[in-house]
Amino acid sequence: MGAHNNVHIPKESWPHFTWLAIEFFIVLAVAALGSREIVNLIASEASPDMQNWFFFGIIGLIMLGWYMGIRHGILKKKILETRY
Repeated sequence: MGAHNNVHIPKESWPHFTWLAIEFFIVLAVAALGSREIVNLIASEASPDMQNWFFFGIIGLIMLGWYMGIRHGILKKKILETRY
């Protein structure tokens, strides 16, 4: 039985920017769900227009916290980067 040279290697065929897009949408979804829950806690104390400001402000803080604080400050390297 001979060996076949047709093995799929993801790092050679999968574009790197898709990992960044997947990460962005996961962070965005987590930020939106977390923001919704936080705004629901303060819904009785704020008007609807202020709730919108709180909602998008919290999303922005979570996104900035991930990309500036955690990813850049703590991890100090690109996600899923391979080094040889």
